[in-house]
Amino acid sequence: MAEIVEVADLADPRLADFRDLRDVDLRVSLEAEHGLFLAEGAKVVRRAAEAGFTPRAFLLQPKWVDGLADVLVATDAPCFVLPEREIEQVTGFHLHRGALASFERKPLPDLASLVGRPGRLRIAVLEDLVDHGNVGLIFRNAAALGVDAVVLTERAADPLYRRASKTSMGNVYAMPWTRVRGMEDILRVLREHDVVPVALTLADDAITLDELAAMQHERLAFVFGTEGAGVHPKTEAQVDHRVLIPMEPGVDSLNVAAATAVTFYATR
Repeated sequence: MAEIVEVADLADPRLADFRDLRDVDLRVSLEAEHGLFLAEGAKVVRRAAEAGFTPRAFLLQPKWVDGLADVLVATDAPCFVLPEREIEQVTGFHLHRGALASFERKPLPDLASLVGRPGRLRIAVLEDLVDHGNVGLIFRNAAALGVDAVVLTERAADPLYRRASKTSMGNVYAMPWTRVRGMEDILRVLREHDVVPVALTLADDAITLDELAAMQHERLAFVFGTEGAGVHPKTEAQVDHRVLIPMEPGVDSLNVAAATAVTFYATR
């Protein structure tokens, strides 16, 4: 069982995993360097543990110790217990749900292993999406609507970053995903495994999502572009289909997370 530690000094070096959480750039670099990620909220912490990630440490308000007893009993990671005000001093922000945990990252699979299995397959490809909230929502949509895996380009936001995993409600931990350097490598592997790549875009020659669904492709990969510019023109030129979501006049696009939900549902 986890060792319950009541912290006497907020400068305790054992709290290092939980410091400076408001500094996104710092946290992303630190977490990558040390091979860790943070889960926020009891439900998200529990889902990370259930997905088989190894806990490094817990930081809890006293009331959450009993609430996470089933998780704590299964590990020997330290559990630091502090009142709400002191947790805020350590982390730099108000922790609404009173529970944080750091976990060890797992090695990412290669793309071929995600798309190599036979049969029906749907993959979401996120090209340079940089907003952690959008990435988290897309993982939640993918889990809810039966998408098999998510692939991110090198510059896309980290799905395991605290805000992304929280927005995903912990679904990021159970969804197979990986990161690949660039779209050319992704498209090559997809085609090697008979996966049809399509891009969600407003291109003049785009077919509608309804038309794509009617084609009944057995194996599809949906490419969604960055929040501002959308799918890169070079990528648009290389996919098999350019696809748009039919909308009422006067509205030209949806938020990328909303667009993924509509796309996944229409092709389920």
